Amino acid sequence: MTVDPAHAVDQHTYDGTTYYFCSKGCAAKFRRNPTGGPQPMEQAAAPPNEYTCPMHPEVLQQGPGACPLCGMALEPKEFNPATQQDTTELDDMQRRLKWSALLTIPVATLGMLGYLPGWLQAALTAPVVFYFGWPIFERAAQSLRHRSPNMFTLIALGTAAAFFYSLAMLQGHHQHFYFEAAAVIITLVILGQVLELRARRQTSSAIRELLSLTPPTATRVTPAGDEQVTLDRIGVGDRVRVRPGERIPVDGAITEGTTSIDESMLTGEPMPVEKSTGDPTTAGTLNTTGSFILEATRVGPDTALAQIVRLVNQAQRSRAPIQRFADRVSAVFVPAVIAVALLTLALSHSITNAVAVLIIACPCALGLATPMSIMVATGRGAKSGILVRDAEALETMARVNTLLVDKTGTLTEGKPKLVQFTGDIASLRLAAAVERSSEHPLAQAVLAAAPANLPAAENFHYQPGSGVSATVEGKQIKVTAAQSHPAQAEGATVAQLFIDGTESGDLIFKDTIKPTTQEALHALRNDGIEIAMVTGDNALTAQSIAKSLGLTQIHANVPPAKKAEIVTQYKSRGRTVAMAGDGINDAPALAAASVGIAMATGTDIAMESAAITLLKGDLRGIVRARKLSKATVSNIKQNLFFAFVYNLVGVPVAAFGLLNPMLAALAMTFSSVSVIANALRLRSVRL
Repeated sequence: MTVDPAHAVDQHTYDGTTYYFCSKGCAAKFRRNPTGGPQPMEQAAAPPNEYTCPMHPEVLQQGPGACPLCGMALEPKEFNPATQQDTTELDDMQRRLKWSALLTIPVATLGMLGYLPGWLQAALTAPVVFYFGWPIFERAAQSLRHRSPNMFTLIALGTAAAFFYSLAMLQGHHQHFYFEAAAVIITLVILGQVLELRARRQTSSAIRELLSLTPPTATRVTPAGDEQVTLDRIGVGDRVRVRPGERIPVDGAITEGTTSIDESMLTGEPMPVEKSTGDPTTAGTLNTTGSFILEATRVGPDTALAQIVRLVNQAQRSRAPIQRFADRVSAVFVPAVIAVALLTLALSHSITNAVAVLIIACPCALGLATPMSIMVATGRGAKSGILVRDAEALETMARVNTLLVDKTGTLTEGKPKLVQFTGDIASLRLAAAVERSSEHPLAQAVLAAAPANLPAAENFHYQPGSGVSATVEGKQIKVTAAQSHPAQAEGATVAQLFIDGTESGDLIFKDTIKPTTQEALHALRNDGIEIAMVTGDNALTAQSIAKSLGLTQIHANVPPAKKAEIVTQYKSRGRTVAMAGDGINDAPALAAASVGIAMATGTDIAMESAAITLLKGDLRGIVRARKLSKATVSNIKQNLFFAFVYNLVGVPVAAFGLLNPMLAALAMTFSSVSVIANALRLRSVRL
């Protein structure tokens, strides 16, 4: 192929494979030559382009097209750079709309006034109906081949009947034609397709926004200096420099520098988070202040952002239980409408009334009611740190009346904190010097509370069950577990510090309650939810935490398998149970619950077992998820109500001759669009 080598090249990575596309919009594909520069070489393989239907996820095909069951335009199954900006279907419909409108205007105005001969009306209407409106007839034919009549079946029958009846009248030298009705109906249906395609693109705006967060390039730090490279050339272990105002290109951990990072795209929390050496960073988040260097830990499709996009996309393609009702109605809807139209024709002898009945009916409004709301809601949830795995969980969350929560990492921070030291600061400094050589969680808690610039420790020794010891500044320092202490009755862990054999203070550790837990539990109780703690920790610790939080139902010393049994016990009482946890030991219970809720701060297996993941990792996310669920269910019911009322009122009105076919087409056109517009209101729901 001949391509201008000066064309800039857009580069995208999808599932580990890099694709190159001309940024100026030509059809050329590129590959990178050994020197690293993109060149217009042989045709590159196209990225996966499987398309599916929002109403019928089981329909899959390569490339865009129309659903053979409902006739709706298909959408990319997976969002990737090659398909997310594809407007082929919309562009084609807009072109058809422009030309059909130009031909329809004289037929609808001059023809109705009697100033246009019948043969000229037929000549102008024929290309509108059978050329520009051909996709409508194609979809109708597909629906009949698959024995799934739909909206396009009704439109094709109605307009074809009007056109050929008028053609027969023309041969008989009659003066009463319906050419203008056929032309206007087709034009309005095409207009409806244009409006629907535009509106449906907005339902996926959340995914497009997430995809746009990752920068196309990154600054890689090498021994020879910094170099600007495309994102696909960053590998695990590479060091990347991130400057103020830049978005972080890959998941990693800070190795040099301190900063504040805006993680609102992940958590919904507006306040930047302070980060320093060793802290994790996430691709797509915004570096607000300092410059730092990170070491890449996950790149490309393995980043948290890429996983979020996949989860949101998966949820948008899933089906909520409430959809089954609409499916059952839709299955008999079109045959019933055709029967009513034939009955109308037989009783009234009016083809106008029969055509109006066919045109006014809109099964697509019924079919769109649920999937459009689910698509918008899952995208809205992702922007607030709520990842919904499937539509059923989103619907069920509104009915939850019992919440079982794990303690460690869910109600609490999940790591011990030094809450009290009975000695002086100098003694704590010596204890921290010894603990610096230990990897025990309690050692990290001591280091977090101690002053900086610790002295060196020599002859470090760790004895399991006995503690640690070392020589610091010529003194023999030992930190060991306390045998008996009053604080242990409240669930605390206590260690004793000895300096040269003399006890010099008690170190009291607790797994502290998250600062947001009390607020979240209060909101959930006010919403009528029964809350119980289920933990594998000992009874003393569990009771101490429960007392602080006002929890009266406690299940302590519970092994992983038993947690799932407790969930089942609550469900056997007729309760709709949500389980929230973050550890491997919570996975069976998360899977057994009506809705499993995982904290993203926990383990991957917990998130795999859960239907909802809270990226922020605190229980306020459950409050937000519940609000989103209630808003979504309410929105779906509104859509179904509008669709049912529209059809229940519209069909009889048309049958009794009270509705012109052209007005029926206009009403039908906006019925689907109104359902989508109502679903789009979920983008602004307050969580």
